[in-house]
Amino acid sequence: MSKMYDLCCVGHITLDKVVTPKNTVFMPGGTSFYVSNAIRHLDGINYALVTAVGAPEMHVVEDLRKKDVEVNAFESNQSVCFENIYGENQNNRTQRVTAKADPFTTEQLKDIQARIFHLGALLADDFSLDVLRSLSEKGAVSVDSQGYLREVRDENVHAIDWKEKEDFLKYIHFLKANEHEMEVLTGYSDIQSAARQLSDWGVKEVLLTFGSMGSVIYDGIDFYPVPAYKPREVVDATGCGDTYMAGYLYQRAMGKTIGEAGHFAAALSTLKIERSGPVQATNSDVERCMQTAEQYMPKLT
Repeated sequence: MSKMYDLCCVGHITLDKVVTPKNTVFMPGGTSFYVSNAIRHLDGINYALVTAVGAPEMHVVEDLRKKDVEVNAFESNQSVCFENIYGENQNNRTQRVTAKADPFTTEQLKDIQARIFHLGALLADDFSLDVLRSLSEKGAVSVDSQGYLREVRDENVHAIDWKEKEDFLKYIHFLKANEHEMEVLTGYSDIQSAARQLSDWGVKEVLLTFGSMGSVIYDGIDFYPVPAYKPREVVDATGCGDTYMAGYLYQRAMGKTIGEAGHFAAALSTLKIERSGPVQATNSDVERCMQTAEQYMPKLT
């Protein structure tokens, strides 16, 4: 009998190369890395990570295990490598993918049991429809749409629409999209129309995020506006969306309502912005942020 987890994140840990005019830094990243580091500081959840990395990056897996994260790691031919090159103006970024890891297979995941599976898709071919369908038969599937909306051609990242999205979306319980992804997926720029379209395609909980403008969650019946909590200082937004999903799925796995989960997720992502690297906030840190931080409530139109 396989162990049953409350939440299992499946995704590649990346090797990120960040090039600035002053220096070049290599660091681990990816949805699975940021989610796992966020979850490990939170109370009471039975969590596991399933990842695949190249042999030279296996030390990142060992570091997570030393931090009491349960990891099932497969060796890939190579790790996903993102290269982000910044000029003097930090708003100007060139992004390339210099190496891709092997996609996940149904065989790798057949013995993993969880109530919620969060798929950390970084690129469009990380998870096939067969993988998604098989996981949906075991638990509720969660997806961040960003990975399915980018494709690598000659190492360059290109924005694309999600191929066969209607076939995929009917198996997805939780879907996150930002304002740009929302419009690419649905053709709608207004929140309610976009959320209803995604719901009509089969998504049970639609999470639409708008950065400092807050977020909105739709369950097919009601809209739940969620405030953005203003950070004390903006240090590093990398991994903010992944941290939001970690907080939301953690709360839903613990039996909290959609509204409670949304507020917790927003506060946790604010605490991520206040530091460089993965968030290290506890439950009490999140509660304090919700009680003390300035709030901005999103509009539904």
